[in-house]
Amino acid sequence: MTEQPPAAPLDPRRRVEHFRDLTRDYLDGRLSEEAFRPLRLMHGLYRLRETTMLRVAVRDGRLDAAQLRALARIAHRRGLGGVRLTTRQNLQFSGPAIAEVPGILAELAEVGLSSFMTSGGCVRGITLDPLAGVACDELEDPRPWRALLDRWRETLPLASRLPGKFKIAINGAREDRVALAAHDLGLDLVRDARGELGFRVLVGGGLGRDARLAEELTGFLHWPHLLTYSEAVLRVHARDGGGARLRTLVRRIGMAAFADRVAREWAGLRDGPGTLDREQVAAAARRFAVAPVPAEAPAQPVATTGPADYRDWVATNVRAQRDPERAIVTLSTKGRDVLPGWLSAAQLEWLAGVVETASDDEARLTGAQQLVLPRVRRARLFELWAEARAQGLAEANVGLLTDLVACPGIRECDLAHGDPQSIAAAIRDRFQDRAALRDIGPLTLRISGCPNACVHHNLADIGIRGLRKQGGARYQVLIGGHGGRGARLGEPLGASFAAAEVPEVIDTLLGVHHHWRLPGEPFAGTVRRVGTAPFRAALELRAAAAPREVAHG
Repeated sequence: MTEQPPAAPLDPRRRVEHFRDLTRDYLDGRLSEEAFRPLRLMHGLYRLRETTMLRVAVRDGRLDAAQLRALARIAHRRGLGGVRLTTRQNLQFSGPAIAEVPGILAELAEVGLSSFMTSGGCVRGITLDPLAGVACDELEDPRPWRALLDRWRETLPLASRLPGKFKIAINGAREDRVALAAHDLGLDLVRDARGELGFRVLVGGGLGRDARLAEELTGFLHWPHLLTYSEAVLRVHARDGGGARLRTLVRRIGMAAFADRVAREWAGLRDGPGTLDREQVAAAARRFAVAPVPAEAPAQPVATTGPADYRDWVATNVRAQRDPERAIVTLSTKGRDVLPGWLSAAQLEWLAGVVETASDDEARLTGAQQLVLPRVRRARLFELWAEARAQGLAEANVGLLTDLVACPGIRECDLAHGDPQSIAAAIRDRFQDRAALRDIGPLTLRISGCPNACVHHNLADIGIRGLRKQGGARYQVLIGGHGGRGARLGEPLGASFAAAEVPEVIDTLLGVHHHWRLPGEPFAGTVRRVGTAPFRAALELRAAAAPREVAHG
């Protein structure tokens, strides 16, 4: 059995130097592929089909101008073209030579970026609400708690020596924008009847082939116990999980038995050295201090005077925040003729200037492969729209059908059966009419090249997953998924289709929605009200009428 990599030193520069030595030994033949594999995965380096991929963690999902410029410089100088945004608020470089990776990591470390613990058997980066600290529906800012958890996972030896991946999400708003129920550990900030702050704790969620939504482990965990209780969960998972995801253990023994094991494990940790105090929390919060604004201030609508294209953009890509002088802007990476979630080196360089001058030196990544500027002065909105339009980042489609998420598929991944990127392009080509998109209303569409759900197709209004059938790639449709409050897994509709049929399949589903919908009702509302049967019947008719051909994605 290959030995797990040791816990790396916390100093990023020492960590990079250590990995540089390991990479040199591997390339010189002194370190075997078997021994190097867990080490490179712990540093986010994948070998995929005929290429490589380097995953980079974005702490708090936040990028400043210096980091954006470093990413642009690396992409340009090393011929990587740009970066791809992920569904877990990370980013990825495609195609770096293994020999160049330590140099890339050294450049990233200079601006506070790292690839450590973005893959392999460890606690992965913690998913955070991209609107944290500015959202009008926020009950408590989750960023200080995320920072404390991040320090915990990087210093706790067990967190980097797990038999598999472990994912955490934290939320502090009324709306769940992090899909708490899809994570191994979901932490929801709440207050009890006395006003004390704590966490509602969910465990055992995960997507893909064996999808399962997390269940409540405890309704209230007082804030000082956040780290010790999380460690207790992690210890039970590592000891009893048998190498599988936490959801498998919870399913096998049941929530009551799992809760009992956590309680017994926590008995030896509770009130110990890992217990938080107010000084630690205050120190973590100081990093995020901004000029005070009223909590839960009423949202002020953003003015929409100007050209029609600008008004459309404001309606879909701009939302109010707590500061009445500012707004939240989403820059769409889902324009026409581009790969979803892709930012070129030139766009990264432009973004660096924008965040400096327009958004208090901050851009954030979302779970939908988009980029958020959380603090744009309202007086700057029209100018920003014009600049973003010139960069191809002002498509007025956030939350609509063409704001779809698609994985790289067979272009990079060894597990993929087809090419979701080509399907995404065909869907965008078919559904270009802006008025029609607005009439359809809010709709999430996610396309995976295999059943593993890296893009969370299980939680989409319409999810599409690649399968290997009939000797080639086929695509199965799921509908009715939802990742927020009241999370639901999408229901498979049975039939599978060739890649070329998928845009027509989407059109068929929208036709059923149009027939059954109430005035103004979104797709998700119609599915909840009438069920999946009418949609299933429509696709079965379509499948029966289609010629039996094999598509290879």
